[in-house]
Amino acid sequence: MSKGLIGKKLGMTSIFTPEGDYIPVTVIEAGPCTVTQVKTRNRDGYNALQVAFGKKSSRRSNKPQKGHLAKSRVKAPALLREVPVEHPAEYKPGMVLAFDIFKVGERVDVSGVTKGRGFAGVIKRHGFQRGRMTHGGHSIRIPGSIGCSAWPARVIKGKKMPGHYGNKRMTVKNLQIVDIRPEENLIMVKGAVPGSRSGYVQITKQKFVKDK
Repeated sequence: MSKGLIGKKLGMTSIFTPEGDYIPVTVIEAGPCTVTQVKTRNRDGYNALQVAFGKKSSRRSNKPQKGHLAKSRVKAPALLREVPVEHPAEYKPGMVLAFDIFKVGERVDVSGVTKGRGFAGVIKRHGFQRGRMTHGGHSIRIPGSIGCSAWPARVIKGKKMPGHYGNKRMTVKNLQIVDIRPEENLIMVKGAVPGSRSGYVQITKQKFVKDK
């Protein structure tokens, strides 16, 4: 069985459990995904499936991509990703994977690209404390001194500084599936996942052990 799917984050809401608990959830449109390539350990060094999700204009696909997708009869997917699989021989290009590989109560890892914040200072980017605004304080939001005096007389690599914040791939682990809506291909996971609304995410089952 495939260990993951590609989906789209639709937003956050909240639901009540049968016990009356109030749970914040993220709604994800999980699949359907079409298998475009099967990768095996003997040929590629690992077992995985390349799957396609969504649609885009065919004008945005070049000839190499169209030739690669011809065997699976996928015209112009919005996204291509690889998901782990235990037995790749059970799959062929063109097969469709749906949300039914997951079940309520299961734990999953969700990967996505975080929201881009642009160029940010040290307070927003790293959580620095601001300087005092009274008694002659002039260093309110600036990072302050960053040097190392006479030795080593340079700025150490990795110093927390202002810079580009966000827009990085991130994985949130151990999220619980609390509800599944089969008629709409929706799954609801407890808590937040990376990315903005309509952002693409990858959902992977936990505790996947590679074949030795």
